Amino acid sequence: MMNWHNIELQHIQQALSLPYFDALQAQQRMAPMARAMQRPPERRGSPRMAAVLILLFPGDEGLQFVLTRRHDYPGVHGGQISLPGGQREGEESFEEAALRETFEEVGVPSRDIQLLGQISNVYIPPSDFFVYPYVGYTPSRPVWQPDPAEVAEVLEVSLYHLFDDTLKRSGEITRNGATFPIKYYALNGHVVWGATAVMLSEFEGRLRAVLSLTPKEIPIDI
Repeated sequence: MMNWHNIELQHIQQALSLPYFDALQAQQRMAPMARAMQRPPERRGSPRMAAVLILLFPGDEGLQFVLTRRHDYPGVHGGQISLPGGQREGEESFEEAALRETFEEVGVPSRDIQLLGQISNVYIPPSDFFVYPYVGYTPSRPVWQPDPAEVAEVLEVSLYHLFDDTLKRSGEITRNGATFPIKYYALNGHVVWGATAVMLSEFEGRLRAVLSLTPKEIPIDI
């Protein structure tokens, strides 16, 4: 049996093309208790559309991926840990949006990235976004050039940390005066929760299916 230290590109590609996979179940393993997985039909107007990229690259401990820490600012996403990405512009495709935003936020040119596939879209209730996550690979460790207006810190995370059950935790978070329970990844000393954790949880679940590794359910105290 393979273990998570030996993940290669072929496993990533297999994970992204599984014919039968319960994506919703995988997402819910790390979803906040307060999260609605679907957009409420009574919500007015049209949701905004965005795309993000799980950008993989080789590191000293096998494959790694990049996260960013946003600046602290008033708003629902200030200070959060995120995947590179943002709102789609004009008539561009979601793939183009993910690549453009990755270049704008962390400085990796689109020509250096091989898109491997995508995972399920995620709805973000506080900002009324549908986010389309893609997975890409660049063959060498990037020279990061973070946008100082958007990115406070660039985090290089070893992919195998997603499989370390000691780094999956539960706790509470306060937003807009309300406190609610969450599940989160403790990655590089940061709390990774919300939509980012939901997307990473599906990605992890797909890889576990390929590597025959059983996922752990994270208990949460209510």
